[in-house]
Amino acid sequence: MEIFGYIASVFIGISLGLIGGGGSILTVPVLVYLFGIEAFLATEYSLFIVGISSLVGSSSYFKKGLVDLKTAFVFGVPSIVSIFLTRNFLLPLIPDEVFRIGDFTVTKDLFLLLLFAGLMITASYKMIRKRIELKIETVHSENNNTPLAVAEGSVVGILTGLVGAGGGFMIIPALVNLLKIPMKVAIGTSLVIISLNSLIGFFSSMNHVKIEWNLLATITAIAIVGIIIGSQLSKKIDGKKLKPAFGWFILVMGIYIIIKELFF
Repeated sequence: MEIFGYIASVFIGISLGLIGGGGSILTVPVLVYLFGIEAFLATEYSLFIVGISSLVGSSSYFKKGLVDLKTAFVFGVPSIVSIFLTRNFLLPLIPDEVFRIGDFTVTKDLFLLLLFAGLMITASYKMIRKRIELKIETVHSENNNTPLAVAEGSVVGILTGLVGAGGGFMIIPALVNLLKIPMKVAIGTSLVIISLNSLIGFFSSMNHVKIEWNLLATITAIAIVGIIIGSQLSKKIDGKKLKPAFGWFILVMGIYIIIKELFF
């Protein structure tokens, strides 16, 4: 199954390069089901893979001037604080056996996988649903939506800390709708925020797990190749047109995880 895992790793990067998010949604299932890594460790690996890949991907947006550093700061700081607190204090509080219903036991790994599946289904809905997208000419809104951006940044940080997902599917709508940032700038800024969130989350909690660096480095390198491919494809393909198809794929994956973990 590992060969399929390496192939899937390319698509993690391609998704990040094309639409500025979504790749992290794939990472944990790939690690768990194709590489056989336990769920808790997979969330840790995911932070590193997504963080490094997003960092590389954001470099091309930096060169083009498509990163809003002020917004990255406003959104990123509360997100970073939340992910640090979640990885170091909230996650350790979750017991190995969360609860039991008769003979059925919900373990910590199962709980994280089900939480992740719920996040996937939510993400798929946001990608699939049709909505009117307005062309935004200015970077900043007349209204001050900074408090909302701070609040959403905190929520993204908690989710990133819990399930190892970068939260791009939440970050980009927040940047576009709340702060009125153009889509291409939102994608570049999102990659910067995702990279900071993920890498700080990884290094703040890496001492809690045993990491197989050779495997992690290999998967990350392949994902980086994917994000370079995705960044090049984004010049020719409108990522917004791919979102619905990717959303349906994520929906199927989320339902698969729930069925597999609860009934098989």
